[in-house]
Amino acid sequence: MMPGMMRALRSQSAGMLLAAALVVGFVLEQLLTHAGFPGLLTLSAADVRLGRVWQPLTYAVLERDPVGVLFGALVAWSMGRVLELTWGSRRVVAFALSVTALAGGLTVLASFAWGGLLLMRYGGGTVLTSALWLAYGWSWGSRQTNFWGIPVSGNVLAGIGLLFLGLNALQAWSLVPVFPHLLAAALTYAYTRFGSPLGWWNRLRAWRLHRQLRARASHLKVVDGQRGGGRGSDRYLH
Repeated sequence: MMPGMMRALRSQSAGMLLAAALVVGFVLEQLLTHAGFPGLLTLSAADVRLGRVWQPLTYAVLERDPVGVLFGALVAWSMGRVLELTWGSRRVVAFALSVTALAGGLTVLASFAWGGLLLMRYGGGTVLTSALWLAYGWSWGSRQTNFWGIPVSGNVLAGIGLLFLGLNALQAWSLVPVFPHLLAAALTYAYTRFGSPLGWWNRLRAWRLHRQLRARASHLKVVDGQRGGGRGSDRYLH
């Protein structure tokens, strides 16, 4: 990639990049479908188990209908733009993609126990935007934000996001259509409340280093400045 293009990408907001990825993903999926490769990038637990192991990654930026793409792009742009003010652009993008991909991978693993998941083909665009929505709400907590002009707290905003998931499950009368969404919601809650696994790993390393330094320091003894009769003592150097 050319240096100029790299600078242009860095200058864009995380929300804008994620919104653009949803549009590009939809266009690419349509082109592959018309070329005779339908469902190549969307997530199907049955396909992954047959060897299409890239799908938990590629489905993250795919939505299956134009309305979903436009709504998802709007949510990704608005929620991602606010989140990056406190998280930074790289963290927002890494969070959105990794949580969505991990939810997809866990869905495939769950299909070994719940065969109904094999029947579904998922687009991860709404999984990604739901994660951003909930992350924004839970990270804001009791502080006031707004739901498209209506003043609400962050926790209430997250509750509205969960309500959307519940209504989708109710419409289908099954958790199968929203299974990766629910996993992403649980992962997002854990992330906003307890931090990322990398953060916990760094804390564990810092704690172990602190213990090692204390253990080494316990073997050290203070040298008496009077020892040796005073001659050669370093007490005159202070």
